[in-house]
Amino acid sequence: TTARQLCETLVRRTRALQDHSWALVELHQHLALERCLEDHESVVEVQSSWPPGADSRFVFRKNFAKYELFKSNASLFPEVMVSSCLEANKSMAHSELIQNFLNSGSCPEVQGFLQLREAGRKVWKRFYFSLRRSGLYYSTKGTSKDPRHLQYFADLTESNIYYVTQGKKLYGTPTEFGFCIKPHKVRSGVKGLKLLCSEDEQSRSCWMAAFRLFKVGPSTAEVLPVPSVSDNALVAMDFSGCTGRVIENPSEVLTVALEEAQAWRGGGASLPRVGVPTPAPDAQFPAAIHRTQPWFHGRISREDTQQLIGRQGLVDGEEEGRLYFTMDDGQTRFADLIQLVEFHQINRGILPCKLRHYCTCVAL
Repeated sequence: TTARQLCETLVRRTRALQDHSWALVELHQHLALERCLEDHESVVEVQSSWPPGADSRFVFRKNFAKYELFKSNASLFPEVMVSSCLEANKSMAHSELIQNFLNSGSCPEVQGFLQLREAGRKVWKRFYFSLRRSGLYYSTKGTSKDPRHLQYFADLTESNIYYVTQGKKLYGTPTEFGFCIKPHKVRSGVKGLKLLCSEDEQSRSCWMAAFRLFKVGPSTAEVLPVPSVSDNALVAMDFSGCTGRVIENPSEVLTVALEEAQAWRGGGASLPRVGVPTPAPDAQFPAAIHRTQPWFHGRISREDTQQLIGRQGLVDGEEEGRLYFTMDDGQTRFADLIQLVEFHQINRGILPCKLRHYCTCVAL
């Protein structure tokens, strides 16, 4: 069973909303390491490499950056970190140069400073690294690329790349942007791990993307197509009356949209609101319903929040330059929050109940 097949099975069994962001994550808690399995990887083979009795497991969760590498490549490779962009044809745009690399089935040569933890010690030193077809190297003399000054560091074809989740606590990393090269032959313990640390999130993302391309290649990576927005996913609403309604007749949609636009430009008033009844004194409303939501984590620190967001991918909510609001991972989309709220006042949708009462914003 591949990681992709297992994710599809888990989506069906848990009755989760089907999309392409679900991923299988390999987690080694005792080493504070984790990585997202590629779609084609065998789950049993990965598990068989774990040492007996180790605190290792698979986690089924969303990773919104899972396919970003194959959709918006240029943004992941800053010009300053790509050798060819600095040395090659200046008449070619940076994004075009990166795309040429990917179309040819190769990975651009990435370079930059990284902090390296010396083997057997807790001391970190800063070196200039270069990723080439033959492997990962670092310079023993500043930023020199002279072969005499390049020290071979790791064979990525025989290793896996992991994010370090508790780098400062466990390894004393200089920043929070640590990652690790773990050779296949290393089964347990810290010995044999090649620990590295970037200066910021952007540079770490670039290194991780380059390592991933180096291992699987853009031509062999199995990429799912991005689901298109169907007519059923876009909801047309009419708020001209005292209560809103869903427009089911497609020919009526344009007429209503034009009428609302004219009313908006002419009067400058807010869109008509759906009438909301005053709650009865004994009305029972689940005040803690937010605690049941997957996005609710309770009292956590800023550092924990950054790690959670980083693990699921630093991607925004825009698609094709458009911003939309959604509560069901893009299955139903709204142009603004007013439409989203008023739709769920009329239709329950994915919510446990319809929205009935609003909490007025007051100055405290």
